[in-house]
Amino acid sequence: MELILAKQAGFCFGVKRATHLAFEAADKGGETYTLGPIIHSPQVVQRLEEMGVKPLDDVNDLESGTIIIRSHGVAADELQAAIRRKLEIVDATCPFVKKAQEHVASLSRAGYDVVVVGDADHPEVQGIVSYATGRVYVVGSGEQARQLPRMSKIGVVAQTTQSFDNLQDVVTACLSKGGEIRVYHTICDATAVRQAEAKALSGQADCMIVIGGFNSANTKRLAEVCSELLPHRTHHIETACQIEPAWFDGVEKVGITAGASTPKWLIDDVIDRVREIERQIDSDKIR
Repeated sequence: MELILAKQAGFCFGVKRATHLAFEAADKGGETYTLGPIIHSPQVVQRLEEMGVKPLDDVNDLESGTIIIRSHGVAADELQAAIRRKLEIVDATCPFVKKAQEHVASLSRAGYDVVVVGDADHPEVQGIVSYATGRVYVVGSGEQARQLPRMSKIGVVAQTTQSFDNLQDVVTACLSKGGEIRVYHTICDATAVRQAEAKALSGQADCMIVIGGFNSANTKRLAEVCSELLPHRTHHIETACQIEPAWFDGVEKVGITAGASTPKWLIDDVIDRVREIERQIDSDKIR
């Protein structure tokens, strides 16, 4: 079998920066926590826990020590609570997420009603929304945007892992809802590149393996992109142990991609496991 690994598989700039800051803080010792999981990779979170860095749900539970702000960012009031408690803060918020937060704050100050394109339950979106001081709406699609009330001034900001097509659909819907619209293109370039690569790779491969946390929005989107072309041959996994040999029956080309929160060592494990299965298949043929 031929294995084709997407060029941009794995850590993006923001995640690489966040994990570097987290492991750097862990090496210093002391009471160190992350406010929520540092990234959406259970395996990386586990490694940090083994080094003494534990995820914390509520900053108010912490009296002292170091708090690491996750790559997805946190709500404005959570950050202020950490400052009031005089905790040592390591801000690992992705710069692209930080920019989206700033745009929402500035739009609100300028009197715009804000529309955030994204998943309302995602921590990144919950953090972005918290920077609005006026009316703010979260929509996941153009269809949802068409249900919005009319507004005089609309500001649109997107979750960094959204697809550009979805942002366009929402903006088109908003054109009929407001007299003035200001749009900020806050989708991370790394997201768009990964999705384009995944689509191209799915067109070449007989089977696609998408590696990343099941709680990772960008990884789930990669799996959706691949499934559009290979609906029964796309497999979203977190670790190599989840791979099943039956997936490769009659397969000549295997495409592999990974979400922006997936470390290289997990990708290497998957490649090694696929090669191991390939050797077993070849051995069975000889018999």
